[in-house]
Amino acid sequence: MKKKILLLLSLWIAAAGLFAQTQTDGKPVAFRTQDGWEINGIFLAPQAGQKTALLLHDIGKNQEAYAAFSAKLKEAGFGYLALDLRGHGKSVNKGDYKAFAKEGVDNDYNKMTRDVNAAMDYLKGRGVAEENVVFIGAGLGANVAAKSASLWPGIAGLAMLTPLTNLRDVLPIPALRVYKGYTFIACAADDKKAFLEASLMRNVAFLSAGEGMVTFATAYDKESHEMLDRWLSAELLQWLKTPQKPELNPDISQEETPDPYGESYENVAPSATEEALVPSVLE
Repeated sequence: MKKKILLLLSLWIAAAGLFAQTQTDGKPVAFRTQDGWEINGIFLAPQAGQKTALLLHDIGKNQEAYAAFSAKLKEAGFGYLALDLRGHGKSVNKGDYKAFAKEGVDNDYNKMTRDVNAAMDYLKGRGVAEENVVFIGAGLGANVAAKSASLWPGIAGLAMLTPLTNLRDVLPIPALRVYKGYTFIACAADDKKAFLEASLMRNVAFLSAGEGMVTFATAYDKESHEMLDRWLSAELLQWLKTPQKPELNPDISQEETPDPYGESYENVAPSATEEALVPSVLE
C-alpha cells in the first residue's frame, strides 16, 4: 500500500511538472477558420512591450519545426504563436495536405491565408495588436506569410526563409508589390535557383518598401527550418529587435561605426546585374 501511495505521488509530481513546463513554454490552443478548419497551435504571450511572432512552417512539417527557435524567442522575451497549418500536424479535421490540389490560385495551400486570419483574430482576443505581430515563414510558410502580409499591412514585419517564386501556386511576388513594411529574406547560397529567386524577391520588396526596409541574409547551406536553426536564428532575433539599420551620423565614417548585424546582412538597393536578370518582374 505504501509503495502504491509513493508511486501515485511520484506520478502526480511528474504530471504537475509537465503541466508547469507546458504552461511556461507555451500552451496548446485551437481556433476555427471561416471555412471550417480547426487550426491547432502553441501560444506564448510576450513580455511587456515585446513583439509576437506568428510562425508558419514548411510543407510537410508542423509547429514542432519551430521548437528550437521558439525557445530562443521565449528567452528574448518575444511571444509566439506556432501553427499547424491546415492539413498538417493536428489541423487535419478536414483532410491531409497530401490530398490538396497542387495547382490553382484557390487551392487549399492558397487558402492557408485563412489560417493566418484566424490566428490574427485569436491574437487580437489575447490583447496582441496587429502592429506588434511579425509573420515568420519557412518554405511554403514563407510564401503564405508574404501573401498574408498583403492582407495585414499593419504588421510589424515579415520574415521569409527560403521562399520560392512559386510553391503549390502560392505566389509571393504580387504580395511583395503591395506590402511596404519591414522585410527579412534569407536563403542559402548553395542552391543557385533558390538563391536567385530569393534575390529577386529582395529586389521587388526593395522597390516596393524603399530604402532601409529590406534585409537580405545569406547562409552557407541548408534551407527552411534547418537553415534557421543552423545559421540564422541569431540574425533573425536581432532583426526582430531592430529591423532597420541605424542611420550614420554624417561626421562619423563607415569604418568607425561597427555593423551590429554582421557580414551576413545586405541592406542595399538591387544591383544592375540583378535587375537585368528579371526586367519584366521589376517594371
